[in-house]
Amino acid sequence: MKATWHGAVIAESDDTVVVEGNHYFPEAALDRRYVVASNHRSTCGWKGQAHYYSLLVDGDLLADAVWYYPEPFEAAAQIKGRVAFWKGVDVA
Repeated sequence: MKATWHGAVIAESDDTVVVEGNHYFPEAALDRRYVVASNHRSTCGWKGQAHYYSLLVDGDLLADAVWYYPEPFEAAAQIKGRVAFWKGVDVA
């Protein structure tokens, strides 16, 4: 699987976990050159508190396009240490 935005490969891995239709990539697969910290948080009733990263590619910022659960609830333990994408990031 490969996650791309604006022609940049943000993450690539053969080891993804699919939860609710989203591919969660190992965090080590994330190309940190395109990652910007975000203070955004949200809560999922069964996964826990999500933290976010934004993407910066060729001067274009895509806010909060990457999310992860640093301490997921037990029901979502399989996504610990993994990241997922949305907001126009192509995952295929």
